[in-house]
Parts: sequence; structure tokens; C-alpha cells
Amino acid sequence: MGMRISAGQRRARLVERHRLGVTAAAAGPVRAATAAEAVEALVALHATDPVTVYLSAWARTGCSVEHLDEALYADRNLVRMLGMRRTMFVLPAELVDVVQAACTDDVARRLRRGLEKHLTDGGIGDGDAAGWLRSVEAGVLRALAARGRGASGAQLSEDEPRLRTQLTYTPDKAYGGTANITSRVLGLLAADGHLVRGNRRGGWSSGQFEWFPAQAWLRADAGPRPASASGDGLKADAARAELARRWLLAFGPAPVSDLQWWAGWTGGQTKAALAALPVAEVDLDGQAGVAMADDLEFPAAVPPVAALLPALDPTPMGWQARSWYLGPHAPLLFDRTGNVGPSVWWEGRIVGGWAQRGSGEVVCRLLEDAGSDAAAAVAAAAARLKGWLGRARVTPRFRTPLERELSA
Repeated sequence: MGMRISAGQRRARLVERHRLGVTAAAAGPVRAATAAEAVEALVALHATDPVTVYLSAWARTGCSVEHLDEALYADRNLVRMLGMRRTMFVLPAELVDVVQAACTDDVARRLRRGLEKHLTDGGIGDGDAAGWLRSVEAGVLRALAARGRGASGAQLSEDEPRLRTQLTYTPDKAYGGTANITSRVLGLLAADGHLVRGNRRGGWSSGQFEWFPAQAWLRADAGPRPASASGDGLKADAARAELARRWLLAFGPAPVSDLQWWAGWTGGQTKAALAALPVAEVDLDGQAGVAMADDLEFPAAVPPVAALLPALDPTPMGWQARSWYLGPHAPLLFDRTGNVGPSVWWEGRIVGGWAQRGSGEVVCRLLEDAGSDAAAAVAAAAARLKGWLGRARVTPRFRTPLERELSA
């Protein structure tokens, strides 16, 4: 299987590449200087929970909310978009076209088919749900252009009343009900590359954003425009190869199945992406893996550093096979659908979890004996996080067993 790479070597690289500590040679910090640099190192930050973006950036930079807001909303060198596995991410603006062609175009096609089916089932569109939906989308884009600025979903619904069309879902189930199509249509327009989630409405934990035309929001120097249904833009095969290359530099070496899971690709798409790259097969403690062929040097040792990462952080969510850094702790730290909660890291592996209580206290629990140095470093990290949060109170969108227990 090629060069043998141990779990310890992978953990040492994780700390270095994910900007979580200091180098093994104590040559200085490897924390990122800016939020944009931190995002670049990780390919993208998970943004399903808006709080995750800020806490993930802080863990790697110590940056303020204002610093990240500047990158997102003033410089606009970071962009929020739907991407891999139909998940919301914040990623570098120059990567928008790559993710669009590599992942989001496929997601958009699935979203469109689903919405058209529900419209047809609901009797909307007089037998031509697809045409009716295209007409509504065109109306939304005209309305947004007429405003000349960003707009909320509620404002766009005033301009294009068909956005208030209601559909009833699974009426025989407790979780069913009736809802407007507003968010589905706007999300579909964004997935097709026409809209961008711009300025947030409310505080930094808010999940409400203004919608902007993509061409108006994205920087002119951010690279080619996203691929579209017309076939313009970066080709999907080249985009998948580039995204695989970036993932391998950030998360490799790893099993091929980890890349397929992370990107949300088919086996064929994953195989083709890797075939376009100079990769090497490696032995991950008896399991087959891949790495970039020119990226096979590793730090000499895992640095003794602690980190408190938020729920849905891209580091624990970067691999599907997690035993080499997670150990036996999944039942306490993950929910039933595979979402990770707040985690405590030491020497490149998860050793516990944390939560914030209503008093503002950041409480940690180590799930194994990592030693006195680890305990002291984790306590210091918790104190720093408490100071940074100040009066803010954060509760993960997806609650996990240990987080619920610690926050009580």
C-alpha cells in the first residue's frame, strides 16, 4: 500500500495544517494571522450554525467578531454558500466557482427536482410546475434588481407574492405541516449561482441574511463565475479535481471514502477526481489511503497544545473514519444524525467536550486521563474563550449528550 503513516503522524499534521497550536520544534505559532487564512487552511468552515463560523475562526486566530464580519461583509473575501453534502459553508471567494461546479450544481438539480415534484403534488402551476417555478424565479430576480440593494425573504415576498405560495408536507406525521415556498425558492436561486447570502440581519448568532445578486456581491477579482445550467464556467471534472487537491492538503492522508463522504460525491466522481491528480497510495496503520505524492513529510511529533472547537467545526467533521482522533467518545460528542458537538482537543485528538452555561462559564470535561499538562492547558483555553465570549451566550443548533449535560 505504499508508505506507512501512523495515527500519530496524522495527528501532528492535523494540528499544524488546521492551525491549532505551535510547531513541534517550538519555532513559533502556527495559528492563522487572519480569518481568511484560517478558512483557506481548512478549505471551508461549516456554517449551518452561524455561531460555528465565529468560534471556528477564533479557535485558530483569536480574532474578534468584527474582524470576521469585515472579511464576510466589507472585504467580501469570504462567502457563505451551499456546498459539499448540501451543507452551508463559508469559503474563500476565489473558491466559489470551484465548489459551485464540483458540488453545488448537482445539489441544485436535486433541489429543483424536489421542489417541482412538491409543486406538482400540490396542484401548483396548472400542470407545468417547472415553468411556473422559472417564472417565479425570474420575478424574484427582477424585484431584487429593482431594489438595487439586498433584501430579506419577507421583502422579496412583498415584491413577488407567489413566494408566499404554501405547500403541505407529510400531513399524517407529527413533524409535517404547511409552509411558504419562500426559503426553498431563494435557496434554489442561490444554489444555481444567482443569489448570495449577504449581510446578516441581527447579531452574530443570527441565521437571517439579506439576499444579493451574486454578480453584485462577489468581488470582481474572485475568479471565474460559477458554472450554470448553460454550461458556462469551470467544468465539473476540473473543479472536482481542484477541490480534491485542496482537501488532501488540508485533511490528507486519508482513505478515499473520507473524501467521497466529505464532498458528497459518487464513487465514480471521486475516482475521476483523484485520477486527475498526482496522488500516492499510503498505508494508514493497515488501512489503504491516499495523499498528494509531493506531500509526504510530517512533523516530528505531535505538539502538546489544547484547543476548544465548536459544534460542527470542520476539523472533527473533516473525515468519516474518525477513530484515529476520536477514540471511543462518539456517543457523548455526536448526535444521532452525525453532527459533532463542542469538543476539547489535546495533541491532535479529542479528549473531551465543553459547553457554556447560562452564567457565561465555559465548562469542560475530559473523557480520559490526558495528564496534568493537558488539564491545565484546557482550563486556560476555557478561560480565554469565556473572556472572548463576554456577555454572549451560545447554544449549538444541534445538541449532543455531553453538551446538554454540561450546560445544565
